[in-house]
Amino acid sequence: MFGFMEQKSGEFVGVDIGASSIKLVALSRQGKGYSLQAYAVVTLPAAAINDGNIQDSEAVSEAITKALRISGSKAVQAITAVPSSAVITKSIQMNSAYTERDLEDQVRIEADQFIPYPLDEVALDFEVTGPSPLPNLNEIMVVACRKDDVEQREDVITEGGLQCLVVDVDTYTLERAVNFMLPPSEDDAPLVGVVDIGASTLTLHVMRGDTIVYTREQAFGGNELTHSIHSQYGMSLEEVEQALRAGELSQEIHEMLVLPFRSTVVQQVSRALQFFYSSGAHSEVTRLLLAGGVANIEGLAGIIEEEVGVPSLLANPFNDMAVNSKVNRVRLERDASALLKALGMAIRGFEE
Repeated sequence: MFGFMEQKSGEFVGVDIGASSIKLVALSRQGKGYSLQAYAVVTLPAAAINDGNIQDSEAVSEAITKALRISGSKAVQAITAVPSSAVITKSIQMNSAYTERDLEDQVRIEADQFIPYPLDEVALDFEVTGPSPLPNLNEIMVVACRKDDVEQREDVITEGGLQCLVVDVDTYTLERAVNFMLPPSEDDAPLVGVVDIGASTLTLHVMRGDTIVYTREQAFGGNELTHSIHSQYGMSLEEVEQALRAGELSQEIHEMLVLPFRSTVVQQVSRALQFFYSSGAHSEVTRLLLAGGVANIEGLAGIIEEEVGVPSLLANPFNDMAVNSKVNRVRLERDASALLKALGMAIRGFEE
């Protein structure tokens, strides 16, 4: 949203700067679709990211460099995103007769009325989304973010060895990835829930068609399990993260800590859905997609489906995608649910 691409290349890299890890996805075009050329997941130090803010730029850029090296990708053009919590969005109406230059000036004047920061401290973008129901007006979606948040991400991408072309918004990247993964529905815009279970938060997004219409975040995530294993079994946090990703924890840890945590995840997902249904007049969610690193816990999707009565499946956007022969398919299957946003960022590179 906050960058402009001067040229297209054959390959783009999505770099998802998460609370506990860097997720990198490199895509190229294949016909009308895409081909996964490379990917990597690299754990971040515990204090590197806090509440979506980069606290240790050097550690983050080093992790990006490491992810690029592990992936083997030669791509240099990257897309990343800021968290939606750092972004202000507002739909406004403007006269359809404005030229592009005049429209930009008018949008800045309007934005100054609702953005609580001086405009010289803000990265601002906008898009004409269509005609307004009122005559001679267009609907304009305005997106604004503190420049510091954008520039910080651009800097770590550059220091990591890539060229940052676009800084998007993480919810838009999620929409893009889900729309790529799900075939068009014959139903009348059914509701699809995306449960993103990260290191520190569980977020329920509800999508109608290609747009997120509801979002609620809960302070719960994989860090609770990671720190429990770390404190009770003396493993380093990085060792725990790697063992969880690889499914290599001992049977004792699995039974004593992972299974009880899995039950807690199910309760949290059920709670998130209850909040959604109590928030107003909504249709029922027709299916749940589980995303994020925690989603890969064995048997989680089936237990959630049994508990909430909604078909639930692990998100894997690479099921029907061409994949480079150098990519480890077994590892990709294990990591796919955590790569949804990084995929959406990479796809952004191919959009006009």
